[in-house]
Amino acid sequence: MAATIENPILNGPYAAPTKHWRFDEAGITSTIDSSRRTSAYFMPIARPKKKSAQKTFETEWTLDRITETTQVNRIRERVDQWRAGGYVSVTSTTRRLLEYWNDSDRYRKLFFCQREAVETAIYITEVAAKYGDAWIQNFLTEHNATYNAGLPRIAMKMATGSGKTVVMAMLIAWQALNKLDNRQDARFSDTFLIVTPGITIRDRLRVLLPSDPGNYYRQLDVLPAELRERLGQARIAITNYHAFLLRERGDAARLTKNILRSGSAGQGLGPEEQNPFRETPDQMVRRVARDLAGKKNLVVINDEAHHCYWSAERLDKSAPAPAAAPSSESSSGAGAARGGGAPRELEKDERAEAKRRAEDARVWSSGLEAVQRKLGIRTVYDLSATPFFLAGSGHPEGTLFPWVVSDFSLIDAIEAGIVKIPRVPVADNRMMGESPTYRSLWQAIREDLPSKGRKTDAITGPPKLPAELEGALHSLYGHYRKSFELWEANADARSKGQTPPVFVVVCSNTNVSKLVFDWIAGWETDRTHPDGAPLVAPGNLAHFSNEQDGRWTARPNALLVDS
Repeated sequence: MAATIENPILNGPYAAPTKHWRFDEAGITSTIDSSRRTSAYFMPIARPKKKSAQKTFETEWTLDRITETTQVNRIRERVDQWRAGGYVSVTSTTRRLLEYWNDSDRYRKLFFCQREAVETAIYITEVAAKYGDAWIQNFLTEHNATYNAGLPRIAMKMATGSGKTVVMAMLIAWQALNKLDNRQDARFSDTFLIVTPGITIRDRLRVLLPSDPGNYYRQLDVLPAELRERLGQARIAITNYHAFLLRERGDAARLTKNILRSGSAGQGLGPEEQNPFRETPDQMVRRVARDLAGKKNLVVINDEAHHCYWSAERLDKSAPAPAAAPSSESSSGAGAARGGGAPRELEKDERAEAKRRAEDARVWSSGLEAVQRKLGIRTVYDLSATPFFLAGSGHPEGTLFPWVVSDFSLIDAIEAGIVKIPRVPVADNRMMGESPTYRSLWQAIREDLPSKGRKTDAITGPPKLPAELEGALHSLYGHYRKSFELWEANADARSKGQTPPVFVVVCSNTNVSKLVFDWIAGWETDRTHPDGAPLVAPGNLAHFSNEQDGRWTARPNALLVDS
């Protein structure tokens, strides 16, 4: 049976990890290995097709599920040697930045994982070919031809919460300042297009604009003061992938447009030519890149890059891919080759979601293709905590993007004390198959929860949760209550502004979130008070109940946030 570890932190956040918890056939153990964890990922377990099969579970984090990412480990070893040797063979600008980022006297130290991600990009761009590592670029070129229609992509895998935005700022500073110092150096660019999956993330990334009052170059000390003003010469545009959709243009009435489109179709014109009122891809690129002043050969940074991929079907319809059997030196650990494994058959409730994801990916990747044709792309830096092919992509589900070059996973970040430590409820260890009930809680309850959100089919009435979920919430709440009581008893810490612990529950859709929220915080019954106000039933977790004397409290203890 896998171990339950009370405090998993083994390493510090600012130096390379030197220890890790060992995995075996049952999962994580309490044995500590005195070395850094090798880069690997866990292959997902196919979902059982019949509800009766839910009575048996396996944890996904077991030794037999681990697939080593060999190319990342080889690159990591070479970057380690280069770092230990004093960062040889880089430009004077790059050296100055590396020394600044590694300065032990910095007030705001950078995480090791942030420095390592940028060091890997620098090594590949400036150093590798000089020291017998041309295989790295050959490896990337080969897999980008196979998977990305030739777009030059490099992916960094970084756990959520480990500071990907800071890494973006470092990449921008390194690329732009080198280009500004030597306009003839084709390895660099001072023009950047940052693409995000949504408007909220786009707005959050304004900190990457040197002109923004809260920019990270100053706020997080990414650059010394004398270089920040120089960085202001760089051109940076931030957009979300929806901007790649071709828009309608022109002021003609809808009927007029339909008549003209019908006439174009009758002349045997192609789909794009059939609609003279829609942007061409070139016009779309001019709109998206209008803040880049027509500059070419830009660097693209994809945030949450797992949303951007070419589906296997789309690649198969395009130009023939290169030979499917790459050299052993460049291909080891790359994961399944395109078309090398049959994707699993999706169930009904997964197909619609997979179709939506595929369309999002098509818009994103098609947009980058248009940018490449119109302006040219020097490099695409992909940042994601989960750069894996998803169900419905046509690629083997759960395999790592083959162009990943650095990896700092969630468990690495937990062991380094960088991200919040997820709690597994362990108060109830009744066995379901070979694992405790709560270790595979989602598999145990998913069939008993609504699969669609409130906009589709809202569920009302008293909240009814599966018994396993109620037990898990009570178990976790027990941990929370102890932490809260420790905070409440520490008057000195509270006087200094230390905030109380927070209890966060993440749900699969808005119907589930409403059910869980009502169960925790209280809900309106079908009865009323004499004044006509609804009678509120109390929630099941006292600290978070929003009910008092049968009414809603003036200040809620729990909040429901849907996204």
